[in-house]
Amino acid sequence: MAPLRFSANLSWLFPELPGLPARLRAAGSSGFEAVEVAWPYAEPPEALARAAREAGLRLVLINTPPGDQEKGEMGLGAVPGRQAAFREGLEQAVRYAKALGCPRIHLMAGRVPQGADRIAVKAEMEIVFLENLRHAAGVLAEEDLVGLLEPINTRITDPQYFLDTPQQAAAILQKVGRPNLQLQMDIFHWQIMDGNLTGNIQEFLPIVGHVQVAQVPGRGEPSSPGELNFPYLFQLLEDEGYKGFVGCEYQPRGDTVEGLSWLRSYWDRRGHPEVASEGLHTTHMPPDSE
Repeated sequence: MAPLRFSANLSWLFPELPGLPARLRAAGSSGFEAVEVAWPYAEPPEALARAAREAGLRLVLINTPPGDQEKGEMGLGAVPGRQAAFREGLEQAVRYAKALGCPRIHLMAGRVPQGADRIAVKAEMEIVFLENLRHAAGVLAEEDLVGLLEPINTRITDPQYFLDTPQQAAAILQKVGRPNLQLQMDIFHWQIMDGNLTGNIQEFLPIVGHVQVAQVPGRGEPSSPGELNFPYLFQLLEDEGYKGFVGCEYQPRGDTVEGLSWLRSYWDRRGHPEVASEGLHTTHMPPDSE
């Protein structure tokens, strides 16, 4: 069984460093070979590509733009009346992905509109989401890119988020029926919403394109106190044959590098895998995303 491959989420790690170029350098110096970032759009893609190349890093995941955050938006994929803005954001994300050699884009579903009842608007939002996802699948296929759907927990992190369980996301993926759309498994969110991690991982892993980790409930390092037994979960992912990346999307409790002792221990025990090409593009390459 091959060891897992980890990516540093630069929207969360190294918060003491200003700007993505500095965080890219820190990730490379810490032993990472891959990184992910929620919204890279404040930096020119060429500058990020150069910084990633100089740090010896591959960018493996970005998000579509969140929309108007001042108005409470956190993604637009399922938001009625925002279809045009979602498609504009998708085009921007694709431009960045191409420039950065990034193979995956998280297609953010967005929130139930303020003042609306979740149950009352669920059917309409799903119709909008399906329409946008079919459009996105076609756009992404032209560039050999993969779109990801991430359920975000509505108990703690974002009570208004539309997509909140793996079951809901898998059902939507089945309705869309496009092979270049997959599931993004953030173990933090899955544990809070449903638990049953062993069963859910075994059931949904065949359609998972990316994994993210953080301890529950504090969202700290996997080695921090909490509910989850990460040595067991990492072994489970290995046993089930997971070949993608595991994103470190957590809030460091102190210095980021010191807090990576859990990962250095994993590498010491299992080896430090080289990032395989897996058919990805060659890298020409604001915290608090969910």
